[in-house]
Amino acid sequence: MASEGPIDLISLEGEGTSVIVRITGKKSAQDPPRTDALVGEIIVDTAFVRGSIATWIFPEDLTVWQGVLDALDGGADVAWLEGKRTTEMLIELDPDGERAHVTIADRSMSLTTVTVTVVLTDAWFDDAYHRLDQVLQTWPLEDA
Repeated sequence: MASEGPIDLISLEGEGTSVIVRITGKKSAQDPPRTDALVGEIIVDTAFVRGSIATWIFPEDLTVWQGVLDALDGGADVAWLEGKRTTEMLIELDPDGERAHVTIADRSMSLTTVTVTVVLTDAWFDDAYHRLDQVLQTWPLEDA
């Protein structure tokens, strides 16, 4: 399936604040033992801070993201891409579960960390699973 444009794999938005992981394409593996990867960017936009950083997402990252969604839906604080190649995402829920504190940490290039607060609704989870399915259908990834 070909994409007509970028797809937001992750979209945490609300009250003038957003954290988006936007997938813009796929880079196919050229030589073993490499794997296919999705390319895109992580975008943070608030009234105070705006920025983005390029990112690569591998097949195992999408599998982990699905597990992260399951844990987050169950009320747990989660981490995605923690201790990996580059940028990490941490999501901590308020005790009431209505707000999430999202931390983006670039530990390799800019050495910058930013935390923003977004509102999470019940509908967000259905949308998040749909976004993951849409990315997987648009750009299927194969391990080497």
